[in-house]
Amino acid sequence: MAPAPEPTAAAVGRKRNKPHGPSKAVAEKRTYAKSASAKKEEKHKHKEKKPRPAWSHSQRPAEPDHTAAAGSGDGAAGGGVLLSAAMPPARQLEFLLRSFERAAKMRLSPLELDSYSEGRMVQLAEGASQDVESFGDHVKGVFGASWKEELCEGKFVEDQIGVGSPALLVISSAALRSLELLRGLKMFTKECRPVKLFAKHLKVEEQVTMLNARVNIACGTPSRIKKLIDMEALSLSRLKLLVFDMQKDAKSFTLFTLPQVSNEFWDLYKGYLDPKVRDGNTRICFYGAVSERDITKALPPAE
Repeated sequence: MAPAPEPTAAAVGRKRNKPHGPSKAVAEKRTYAKSASAKKEEKHKHKEKKPRPAWSHSQRPAEPDHTAAAGSGDGAAGGGVLLSAAMPPARQLEFLLRSFERAAKMRLSPLELDSYSEGRMVQLAEGASQDVESFGDHVKGVFGASWKEELCEGKFVEDQIGVGSPALLVISSAALRSLELLRGLKMFTKECRPVKLFAKHLKVEEQVTMLNARVNIACGTPSRIKKLIDMEALSLSRLKLLVFDMQKDAKSFTLFTLPQVSNEFWDLYKGYLDPKVRDGNTRICFYGAVSERDITKALPPAE
């Protein structure tokens, strides 16, 4: 076998001139890959989450219980102000009317304002609890010497006391809250049962039947109360005390501010309750704490 021919000088030169490093395209690819990797690492550093608190889930501070706090008698502990205890009647009336104006998006004229009397607003004892257990005692105090006759008597008196006409009407934002407040009035209801005026588990026809008798105490939500008044099953002719339950819910909404319920309440107020406030035969009692924020929205600073 013949030996392989030796490479020529030209061939050797060409071989030595061949670049030993990576090609330009490969070098650019590696540079781009390195740059992208560096950017990704830098971006990852910015996205790093802050360290979590040292406490475990079971040790995490509890959310404030607005519902329980609002039921307490201490306005400060409840995160609000007990209107009927902390404010004089004139200021309470102003809060009611300013809240009404805000809801109705209108202003009462001076002539209209003159038709309201601050004497119709109830002043409860300062420092006394405004919870379910104390509710009956507060109501008894407001009615005074006539509490037995007005709230406990169960006999129907023809031509004197109309059917379905309570002396006490309590308005709250929810059915469960209405039941709680009725439990606080048990001292009055042995001879004459109260009427529950809310939609949950109760049909309108059942309530109409219950109202076709002597009624001293009724408690419920705005929508059903208005419906029964519209049907002429519920009468306000004998109404002596109107209680607005101002307890806050879990989101700190009240009867005056809870979406939908507040609209229903102000419809009821404008159509049927406002005339009772004007004529002076019915007294109004705020029961429970209202937040400072709600007061500030409704009222200008006191002079």
